[in-house]
Amino acid sequence: MASNLCNLALLALAVAFCVQGTLGEIACENLDHGSCAFAVSSTGKRCVLEKQVRRSGEEAYTCRSSEIEADNLKDHIEADGCIAACGLDRNTLGVSSDSLLEPRFTQKLCSSGCYENCPNIVDLYFSLAAGEGVFLPKLCEAQRGIARRGMAEIRSSGDVAPGPVHSVQFTGLAPAQAPYY
Repeated sequence: MASNLCNLALLALAVAFCVQGTLGEIACENLDHGSCAFAVSSTGKRCVLEKQVRRSGEEAYTCRSSEIEADNLKDHIEADGCIAACGLDRNTLGVSSDSLLEPRFTQKLCSSGCYENCPNIVDLYFSLAAGEGVFLPKLCEAQRGIARRGMAEIRSSGDVAPGPVHSVQFTGLAPAQAPYY
C-alpha cells in the first residue's frame, strides 16, 4: 500500500513538472510577429523581432531571444495598452536606444500613462538609457520641462561642458608662419 502511494506521489509530481513545462512558459522562438516585440521569455531574456529578406524579395519575420535580461520579469507579453501609451509599435525590429533621441517618443515614454503603468517597457528603456550614460528619471524630468539639459546629455552620451564665462577678444594679428627648411 505504501509502495502504491509513493508511486502515485511520484507520478503526480512528474505530471506537475510536465504540465508546468508546457503551459504558461514563453519561448521567444515560438512567438508570432504580432506578440514578439517587447515580450520577455520564461528565462527572463527579452524577445526581439528580426526581419529577413528572402532571395525572392519576400520579407520573413522571426522572433528570437536576445542577451538582454529583464529585471525581475519573466513570461510576459506586453499589453496593447502599454504599446500605445508608450508610443511603441509591435513591428519594432531589434532593440535600440536610438528612439530615446526622439523628443516625441521620450514624451510618451515619460508620460504617466506609460511610466507609471508599464514597468516592462520602462525597465527596458531604463537599461538602454543607462547604457548610453543617461539616468532615465533625469531624462524624464528634463522632458517635463524642469530642465532641458537631459537631451543634450543623451546626445553627447556624457556631461555637457558649460559655455565660456567671458567673451573672447580676437586681435588683428595673423598667426606666425611656420619656418621654411
